Amino acid sequence: MIVVTGATGQLGRLVVRHLIDLVPVDQIAVLVRDPTRATHPAGHGIEVRTADHDVPSSLAGAFRPGDRVLLISGNQFGRRQAQHEAVISAAKNADVALLAYTSILGGPNTQFVIAADHHTTEQAIKSSGLPFSFLRNGWYTENYTAQLPTVLEHGVVVGTAASDSRLATATRNDYAAAAAAVLAGAGHENTTYELSGDEAWSLDEYTAHVSRQSGRDITYRQVPAAEYRQLLSAGGLPDAMLDVFIETENVIARGALALVTGDLRRLIGRPSTSLTAVIRDELNAIHSVAADDEVIHRQRNRS
Repeated sequence: MIVVTGATGQLGRLVVRHLIDLVPVDQIAVLVRDPTRATHPAGHGIEVRTADHDVPSSLAGAFRPGDRVLLISGNQFGRRQAQHEAVISAAKNADVALLAYTSILGGPNTQFVIAADHHTTEQAIKSSGLPFSFLRNGWYTENYTAQLPTVLEHGVVVGTAASDSRLATATRNDYAAAAAAVLAGAGHENTTYELSGDEAWSLDEYTAHVSRQSGRDITYRQVPAAEYRQLLSAGGLPDAMLDVFIETENVIARGALALVTGDLRRLIGRPSTSLTAVIRDELNAIHSVAADDEVIHRQRNRS
């Protein structure tokens, strides 16, 4: 059985969708905290198992001998390391056949606060003695394109990294396809994959693509860390995350997220989704929402 943890999250849902195309649904299970949110897997006849990573005792029986498990890294800083260790312990007790883990591009060579838990988790998995596969995901393209409504409103992308800083991003769907390929495939025991897009792009190139496709003049503005912190705080980012975002900008400036290996392309059997394609799709989505809003506005004015 293939078991996906965090299957109701953004990445987990996509992994399950890819698995449905690769294996019979009776070979797939999802591990979730709230089974009422697992409507998509359950609707396909996929087994739903319930456990809470914050409650290690709830993981007893969550896995079975021979399962191939995907541990999707948690997003709760300060808590996720303990969550990961609880899953690893339960997987070891069950003697699973493979424990795959979504880690960070570059592994131990990538040094910043987001990466620290990944390094510790990788070591814990190795120490468990379980067959493993480390899926070291790079940056998501959506980390930038999700901000396009604000970018279009103000005409600027803001950060502390230099405008020629480069990133080799891929989409969440690309990374999900790679995870599904490992879970459904053979020969992935004790492997490490450095997953990133086929091409690294600069922040200048990003704004040029947005300008061309949107028909608006979009620029990149490099600001001091203190000013960037103020902008993030004014935008509603919690104080606990401010240092994370500032440090991430430093990592981008060092080029640590610009690594291109081809591992992603090889696993998914196609090129990674291009930056221009993601920008196009996001702009189309924005225009669609705007058109819908205009229709609703007109209808209200006529009523």
